[in-house]
Amino acid sequence: MYIGSDQSQRDKVSSALQDAASHGLTVGRTWAFSDGGYSPLQYYPGSYNENMFQGLDFAISEAGKNGIKLILSLVNNYNDFGGKKQYVDWAKSQGQSLTSEDDFFKNDVVKNYFKNHIKAVLTRRNSITGIAYKDDPTIMAWELMNEPRCQSDPSGSTMQAWITELASYIKSIDSNHLVEAGLEGFYGHSDAQKQQFNPNFQVGTDFIANNQIPEIDFATVHSYPDQWLTGADDDAQLNFLTDWLKVHIQDAQSILKKPLIFAEFGKTYKGPGFTPEQRDLVFTTVYSYIFWSARGGGAAAGGLFWQLMAEGMDSFRDGYEIIFSESPSVSDIILQQSKRLNKIRKMYARLRNLDKWKRSRDRINHGN
Repeated sequence: MYIGSDQSQRDKVSSALQDAASHGLTVGRTWAFSDGGYSPLQYYPGSYNENMFQGLDFAISEAGKNGIKLILSLVNNYNDFGGKKQYVDWAKSQGQSLTSEDDFFKNDVVKNYFKNHIKAVLTRRNSITGIAYKDDPTIMAWELMNEPRCQSDPSGSTMQAWITELASYIKSIDSNHLVEAGLEGFYGHSDAQKQQFNPNFQVGTDFIANNQIPEIDFATVHSYPDQWLTGADDDAQLNFLTDWLKVHIQDAQSILKKPLIFAEFGKTYKGPGFTPEQRDLVFTTVYSYIFWSARGGGAAAGGLFWQLMAEGMDSFRDGYEIIFSESPSVSDIILQQSKRLNKIRKMYARLRNLDKWKRSRDRINHGN
């Protein structure tokens, strides 16, 4: 959105999406938020930067041209691009007595600000395609928040109520699209034994309970052992990753009975002793578990690495970015995974078509 808002930079958006398509990638995730601060999408509640919205219009349009579906996230948990803190600050400036960023999840004024933003985005008519976002098949899903955390309420009840309310609100405006919460995958009180799989902290979310909310259509997991287990060596981080993948795939399948997307994973090259081979191993591990699950008709539906860029997007580099021309080994791993999953997709499509044909034939025979 940000780069697309500058006409002279738009070729970089096109280039990134073309690179993605050429590597068989079919789903991307990006921000539909930027609240307050420098050159935002939303200057203050209900006041929008049309130029920035046109940048998002362009990103969606280009994704559609390249056969890529988008997951659009609606607010940030963190202060980058405003986040929940900006909403709380806006409410405080209007006389609300708020003491914590987590009041974002509880205060009615703040929640109404956010609902108004949701409505503004969902009812936006794309200035390039003329299609309202809520009717646009290029958009695959809405994400309530990037990595929601409410550490002031470790019981999880605040987050459960907030996800329930906001997911239902999205569905009241847009019944065409999937909705997901943006969760990282931490276990909570609904299955206390599973908390052993968490890194050693709680954030007030609950992978099981939050994703059992009927309006949540699929589960998400993020995975950053290099951030969560900073003192651990590579072997320990990889062991954590393996357990994290296995337990979430199993729970999505047997408990949630919903698809699961690994919506963020990666390894920073800024870490001590980094080698490209270490990052390749992380990608291979994540992709292997997704493939094994998908091949058997399981819950794992795909993986989105953080983060794809084109050359010249230097201001957004964070150590995790993948630029295909700079990283040939991991680029090949990504391409091979795309090919493997596409074969599975085609196989299941054939099976579905065969099943439809059989049911149709049976109806005809029954009628005779």
